[in-house]
Amino acid sequence: MSEKPIILNKTTLAKSRLFHIESLDIQFSNGEQRNYERLARTNKGGAVLIVPLFDDETVLLIREYSAGVHRYEVGLPKGKVDCGESFINAANRELKEEVGFGSRKLTHLSTFSLAPSYLEHTTEIIIAQDLYTEKLCGDEPEELEVIPWKLSHLNQLLATGECTEARSIAALFMTIEYLKKC
Repeated sequence: MSEKPIILNKTTLAKSRLFHIESLDIQFSNGEQRNYERLARTNKGGAVLIVPLFDDETVLLIREYSAGVHRYEVGLPKGKVDCGESFINAANRELKEEVGFGSRKLTHLSTFSLAPSYLEHTTEIIIAQDLYTEKLCGDEPEELEVIPWKLSHLNQLLATGECTEARSIAALFMTIEYLKKC
């Protein structure tokens, strides 16, 4: 299993503004061939998810409409990395747009994939500390509610049923562990 399979053919099956579905004909090192379908990246810059720490005990969450589940969801700010932009700069920009703060200390925590068998997409997880007030105009259709939340009360947040996004939940627990080491 040390050799990556070879992509023999890649075909676009469907494409929209947000989604690009590809068919991949793959050959494995033992000669077996299979066809896979995946959602390919539409944004080659990637995405960021930011853990804005107001202090070592408090994270700033946002409440925003989530069309996929047709409800308001509480989670961490996130967004795409623009062409030519570093993921650190994208994290600070998104933080200013969605939360109204910038950060003097941005730390790359991890890279997440959601469903690596089906999605090419990955998200860079960034911890933002030493915050200062700065608001940039973003692309959100309405003002986002900013919610300070004590990290020690994370289980209560999950019990509300308002925070269900796996990336946000995993990043919050990883941040707690990160802070223990600092």
